[in-house]
Amino acid sequence: MRDLVSGFGYLMKGQRWAARHGRWWGFGMIPALITLVGYAAAIVALFFWTDDVIAWATPFADDWSSPWLGVFRGALTILFAATCLFLAVLTFTAVTLLVGQPFYESLSEQVDRSEGGAVPDSGLSIWSELWIGLREAIALLIRVALWSVLFFALGFIPGVGQTVIPVLAFCVTAFFLTEELTSIALLRRGILLKERRRMLRSRRLLSLGFGVPLSVLFLIPLVAVFLMPGAVAGATLLVRDLTGENEDAAPQGETAAGAFNGANGGS
Repeated sequence: MRDLVSGFGYLMKGQRWAARHGRWWGFGMIPALITLVGYAAAIVALFFWTDDVIAWATPFADDWSSPWLGVFRGALTILFAATCLFLAVLTFTAVTLLVGQPFYESLSEQVDRSEGGAVPDSGLSIWSELWIGLREAIALLIRVALWSVLFFALGFIPGVGQTVIPVLAFCVTAFFLTEELTSIALLRRGILLKERRRMLRSRRLLSLGFGVPLSVLFLIPLVAVFLMPGAVAGATLLVRDLTGENEDAAPQGETAAGAFNGANGGS
């Protein structure tokens, strides 16, 4: 329970950090705003096509009598909208982090610098970090797509599909969101995706305490744009807890530089 509260605390500390550093906050909104414009257009288009998608996916229900047809397809419409929001929240963050990678990297470094001590460095060039970030973002999006298909299929289960499944999907969204936001600070510490997942799973309540309220806020139009710089700052503070840096402990795990060099024949 303490981890749950701590996770929320890091989210709030990150927002306060961004509020105290107005220049970083302002520049941090630019990539998020660019991404938001594209997502807004996609969501508007999806809104007009939702009924057609549900009707296409459930041809077996065409002959059902009223009110069962309306109830069934209405429930699926809600589930489909929730699934799309699940994808939007996660992919929005991933795309925004890719668009704003150089800036958010600098912002994360500045947060570490403000906490005192040395600023961790992965030992990789900016292009190597961008390549690893892109590769890991694609891997994450594939996982998100698989989870989305699973949740959509489970949504056909009467009762459970319209109650338990959306809550479970939201918790998974929150965890993935935390995974995405902590990736910048953890990659700078030379910690790759597999080890990052292990670290976050070992502190699930900390991850959910950070990700759940942020996921709720990200569902509100435009809020994600304003909160993204503070979310990156808060994720960096959370990483300092995960790696034990606040207790002067060194992070563990396979290093990004070693893995990248190994994949390229040690060059």
